[in-house]
Amino acid sequence: MAYDEEIADRLRELLEGQRGLSEMKMFGGLAFLIGGNMAIAASGEGGLLVRVDPEESDKLLASTKAEPMEMRGREMRGWLRVKAQHVRTKQQLKKWVDLGTAYAKSLPPKTKRLDSRASLLRSSSP
Repeated sequence: MAYDEEIADRLRELLEGQRGLSEMKMFGGLAFLIGGNMAIAASGEGGLLVRVDPEESDKLLASTKAEPMEMRGREMRGWLRVKAQHVRTKQQLKKWVDLGTAYAKSLPPKTKRLDSRASLLRSSSP
C-alpha cells in the first residue's frame, strides 16, 4: 500500500516553517525529518508513523489510540502507529506532529552521510 498523499499534504502544512525540515521516502511511506531525525511519517501501511521519546511510549499507548510499531515481530519502543481514522481533524493530527517534532528536535542533528559508493572507493584506493 502506498502512503496517503492527503495525509502527507496535511503534514506538510503543519510542518511548514520548521527549521531543518526534509522529506525522505522511508518504511514504505514519506517521512518528515528535522535535523535529519525522523519526526513523523505518512505510513505506507496507512495513517501515521510517529517517533516519540521511548520513555513516553507506554504512557501514550495507554492514553491514546496509538499502537506500537512492530518490525520483524518485535515492538519498537518510541515508534507508534496511528490509524488515519484517528487523525481526521487538524487538531488530532497536530497533536502527533507536535509530539514527533518535539522528540526529533531533542536529538542531536545528523550530519549528511557521504555517498556509500564514494566512501567505499576511498577506502579501497591505494
